[in-house]
Amino acid sequence: MISHNSQAGRLLHHFEQGFSINRLDALIQLGIFELSARIIDLEAHGYIIHKERKTVTNRFGEKASVTEYSLIKEKVAA
Repeated sequence: MISHNSQAGRLLHHFEQGFSINRLDALIQLGIFELSARIIDLEAHGYIIHKERKTVTNRFGEKASVTEYSLIKEKVAA
């Protein structure tokens, strides 16, 4: 079970509200530094997470590739 007071719990709540997230936004909005580890935590609990690579422009005007995560299915039956 995922605690609502944990980083994984905050991330799950964010997803359940219909939002997606990338690594920078996870740090700024949710205080999660290791987003990929929290994604693995959710997947270990049966959640299906969609991962999409996107190209964005950074503050220096350069192209950068980021991964954006979103919840596909709330939980897979065990």
